Amino acid sequence: MPAAVEFQKVSRHFGPVRAVDAVSVEIDEGEFFAMLGPSGSGKTTCLRLIAGFEQPTSGGIRIFGESMTGVPPYRRAVNTVFQDYALFPHLNVVDNVAYGLRIAGKGRDERRREAEAALELVKLPGYGDRKPGQLSGGQRQRVALARALVMKPRVLLLDEPLGALDLKLREQMQEELKDLQRKVGITFVFVTHDQGEALSMADRVAVFNDGRIEQVGTPEEIYNRPAKPFVANFVGSSNVLAPEVTERLTGRRAHASLRPEAVRIGGEGRAAKVLATSFLGTTTRVHLDMEGVDLTALLPRGAGVPRQGEEVRVSWDDGDLHLMEGT
Repeated sequence: MPAAVEFQKVSRHFGPVRAVDAVSVEIDEGEFFAMLGPSGSGKTTCLRLIAGFEQPTSGGIRIFGESMTGVPPYRRAVNTVFQDYALFPHLNVVDNVAYGLRIAGKGRDERRREAEAALELVKLPGYGDRKPGQLSGGQRQRVALARALVMKPRVLLLDEPLGALDLKLREQMQEELKDLQRKVGITFVFVTHDQGEALSMADRVAVFNDGRIEQVGTPEEIYNRPAKPFVANFVGSSNVLAPEVTERLTGRRAHASLRPEAVRIGGEGRAAKVLATSFLGTTTRVHLDMEGVDLTALLPRGAGVPRQGEEVRVSWDDGDLHLMEGT
């Protein structure tokens, strides 16, 4: 069974800029795959390469085993949901959803029937006669999803589609997108700079940096066993220890990642001084100086919080100190 999408040492250069630099990755059929990274890391360019809006400078892309070299966007088994939704303001919702079907030459009754079924799928039944300007941001996002899904793509590309939504609605749409992907069963490739979105929705995550993939893995692997300091710092917060510090603690010289929630304060352990505390609602962040090493602990709500300047002891389980191969 060929991969839904395969990158074979793909590069995309814009003059001297290597937006994508020798990327190789396989995305499985039916997978919810997230491309995660900061602005300018290459993730959106990779999405555009899959869609056919960009062509590789070198390397090749296959979709379900078929080479995409020279294949225009309209002949690819993919469709894209853009961050700004790109709805036609003068058309009502059902005509927006049915626009691709109209271009494909389907009759009016068939277009309406399939568009309304797509609106039902994204939980917008009865909204067909409204204009985009009469909808909330979350509803417009659902319309954009319906317009993409009505064309029955085998791969759905999502370019930061939740970026314009407020926090509460974004969290609601994360759950709905994941549920929708399970229902339709097709491959979702989701681009985001928000590590919370990637961890909560994806089956696997590719972490991008400077045009390259630093690590591919499940959310649990990416978070608990980051391959490089960049991954540890970008995906959640982490105490990234320098090789000389790790050597002092473990006898092995390597960068190490220690998540703040794994750090215990009190009882036996190493001496540390509290530099500052920050109340975050459900947790409290504690900044510490542990024998000359900056350390952050994250205490759950209800835990005793030490005072600034207090001398404390800190500890963690051996398995929570993760040694990293990369630099």
